[in-house]
Amino acid sequence: MAIIFHLTKQADWDSRDPNEGYVAPSLASEGFIHCSEDETQLLEVAHRLFVGETGLLALEVDTDLLTSPLKREPSRSGTIYPHIYGPIDLNAVTGTRRISAGADGAFHLEAG
Repeated sequence: MAIIFHLTKQADWDSRDPNEGYVAPSLASEGFIHCSEDETQLLEVAHRLFVGETGLLALEVDTDLLTSPLKREPSRSGTIYPHIYGPIDLNAVTGTRRISAGADGAFHLEAG
């Protein structure tokens, strides 16, 4: 079992169709769902793209249970990120964890 993470808003996760896979907005706009290899990479993304945001959630995704293609590709900076080219199967989401900011503004991944 290999776990990757997808950073999303709690509201987006809550509004998913329970009969469909999870579809992040980036699937329509970019053709894939952005993910992170590990907790460190996930928090780096949160600090870069979600400063000041609340209601963030990390989906723990078991790559062995995905039916959509998964590719590890370089970003503009050259960092390799996993991208899912289709919906995330709901059975592949093995857990969810809240991401919150401390008093210093730094994001923390809550225990799962």
